[in-house]
Amino acid sequence: MKLILPFEPVLLAQILNQAGFEAYLVGGAVRDLVIQSWTQSDLSPTTTPLVTDYDLTTNATPEQLRALFPESYYENQFGTVSLTHAELLTQLSLAGWSLPDQNLQTRLTNVMPTRLDRLIDLAQATKLHTSLKPKVALDDASNQLESNGDSGLDLAHPFEITTYRSEGLYTDHRRPEAVTWGNSITEDLTRRDFTVNAVALKLKPEWLTQNLAQPQQIPSAWILTEADFELIDPHHGLADLAARKLRTVGSAQERFAEDALRMLRAIRLSVQLNFEIDSETLTAISHQAELLRHVSFERIRDEFLKMLSSQRPDYAVELLDQTGLLKVFLPEALLGKGVFQGGHHTTDVWTHSLDALAACPSFDPIVRLATWLHDVGKPATQATINGQITFYNHEIVGSRIVSKIGRRLRLSTLEIDRLFLLVRLHMFHYQPENTDASIRRFMRKVGLENIDDILDLREGDRLGSGARKTSWRLEEFKHRMIEQLHQPLDVTDLAVNGHDLMSALELKPGPILGKLLNELFELVMEQPELNTKEKLIELAKKLIKTAS
Repeated sequence: MKLILPFEPVLLAQILNQAGFEAYLVGGAVRDLVIQSWTQSDLSPTTTPLVTDYDLTTNATPEQLRALFPESYYENQFGTVSLTHAELLTQLSLAGWSLPDQNLQTRLTNVMPTRLDRLIDLAQATKLHTSLKPKVALDDASNQLESNGDSGLDLAHPFEITTYRSEGLYTDHRRPEAVTWGNSITEDLTRRDFTVNAVALKLKPEWLTQNLAQPQQIPSAWILTEADFELIDPHHGLADLAARKLRTVGSAQERFAEDALRMLRAIRLSVQLNFEIDSETLTAISHQAELLRHVSFERIRDEFLKMLSSQRPDYAVELLDQTGLLKVFLPEALLGKGVFQGGHHTTDVWTHSLDALAACPSFDPIVRLATWLHDVGKPATQATINGQITFYNHEIVGSRIVSKIGRRLRLSTLEIDRLFLLVRLHMFHYQPENTDASIRRFMRKVGLENIDDILDLREGDRLGSGARKTSWRLEEFKHRMIEQLHQPLDVTDLAVNGHDLMSALELKPGPILGKLLNELFELVMEQPELNTKEKLIELAKKLIKTAS
């Protein structure tokens, strides 16, 4: 077995080793390193590691860790000291290490896979509307991340170093009442959730000494052979990795009673890793699903959105339903069971929604959530008129329901707005006789930044109904939208602004300027050829006279 490790966790281990402390990589990092070793036989120093964040455990106390890493922070009772990537690099540089080139491309874990066949293609737009600018991965500009070579690290995630620990009772089904420092790595691994996460990796001290005894020029990553490291696996996690099986450490009922969030983590890891949950673990989730009510909706949201972003979002929902977890936090979705639709639909709302989710090409969890719930308003609007099943205004009812769900899951205001809009407008239709102005109005209503998303929802909806991926009408509609990209789609696209109107019409600042601009924009939406400064000034003069 060969493993590829970037320089940062290796140097963290060396700093601890030189200070006389034990150091182990633990958790998902070790799991993913082993998976990469087994699935990629051609590892080399240029290979991007599959692992994107690294956690360590040690026998050093938090106070001793703070002394070794002065810029770290310690703000909980669980023995975890955190060190940002930038702070680690600064400390290493000051200690004399010659670090690898930091100007290579960085791969961030929280950037979702993107599709290449986007409708809103910058190359096809004759002008770049503001909403066509690439989206920033992080909301806060101050969190923009420096490049980190080819290590593949998630630079937004700090390095976490945790003291060995053992835990007391979990009376709230979420966190232990008391934490005491443990004596060994074996004791520490016993408190872990799943066997595949209860494997630790120790870099052998002789390898560290041989390669890192003194500050020097170091590579961006090391290729380690089995002679260079030791794997500690008291709970047979490696065997479960090989069998692609997810199993708890010890009693599943005890692990889930301790921390109810682990039930969601089990399903999330199952669909992310494409692992089977073993029968005892799955049964324990079903028996203890109600304990999820002790978990905050913020934590539920985080796990659920990760499931939706996986390669198997529909299977995740099926597992959530099978175990009884779904009814705890999203019971509205279950109302679609047995609600048959008629027409071109051959399944009930529940099955169609799952099929649509499976077919949705977007990896964006909000788009996938909207795709899954696009017909959530149908159970409340089902009626039979002249022998035909109808669901009039189900998109209006559904948009209100998903907004309520979004608030429950503590989504951001922007995410709730997107969810509402995608469900509310998913019934859009197109006819060849539609005017260019109507096409522009649709684009403005949806928002350029959401057009690809609503088309992805429509694709999932069509495929989930048994229809073809697209139709000639839909393709013609896309083409006509592309043609309109250079046309005014917002007040800011007008050839005049408030200052122009004040100067030409001798107006003072006030509400009249905004009203004038909006009226001019409505005219330009119908007749784009009016969008010149001279014509708009003349139109504004006429509007002023009419108003007076």
